[in-house]
Formats: sequence, structure tokens, C-alpha cells
Amino acid sequence: MAKAYKGSCLCGGVHFTAEGPLRGVVACHCKQCRKQSGHYFAATNVADERLSITGFQNLAWYHASDDAKRGFCKVCGSTLFWKHKDDPFTSVLAGCLDGDTGLSLEKHIFCADKGDYYEIADGLPQFPQGG
Repeated sequence: MAKAYKGSCLCGGVHFTAEGPLRGVVACHCKQCRKQSGHYFAATNVADERLSITGFQNLAWYHASDDAKRGFCKVCGSTLFWKHKDDPFTSVLAGCLDGDTGLSLEKHIFCADKGDYYEIADGLPQFPQGG
């Protein structure tokens, strides 16, 4: 049986369960992720059929581009999900997962867009764009 990862937004208005396996955590430094979060995204992902969400009345989706949308709690503003229109997986923000996950950061993407106020010095692979 696959491990079930539970998570929620800050106010508890949206809860979700992601049944593993989950991908390692990817840090995205693109401008959109930085604008939405105030820093950068750190997200894993799960197959759509293994993601269960409750609190749909509190979940809003912002279509940031023609290709992707971003899910967040419309009560507290917590960013929860990122979804490419053609992908059968949904990215889940790692910080929204409850408890110990056993996941680890595996790479950095869109490093060409990173903020000038920090360095990426963890030794993990870095990609100027997606990777």
C-alpha cells in the first residue's frame, strides 16, 4: 500500500491527501513562482488520480498562463498546487504537507530567473530554465 501524505492550507479550509509515490522536491525560481510565493516554490508532484481534495469551496485556481494554473486557498491565500494543462500530475507545494515526509530536494529549475538576494549553494543540480 502506498504512503498517504496529508496536507492543508494555513487556515485549514482546504485539505488534501496525496497517495505516493511522490517525486522528489523541485525548487522553481521562475518569476511567476517568486511573485506568487514571495520567494521560490518547492514542490513535489502526484498523479492526478492519487490526489484527493476537500474544501473545494475554498480552493481557487489562477490561470497564470495559457499552459498552467495555480491553486490556492481563497480564505488564507496559501499556495497549494501548480498544474500544467497537459500533465497527468499535479504539483503540490512541499511546505503544505503535514509532518515528516521523507522527501528531499532534488534540483533547482529556472535559476536564470532567481532573485539576486540569495545564492543556491546546496550542491544540487541547477538548470537555467526547466529541467
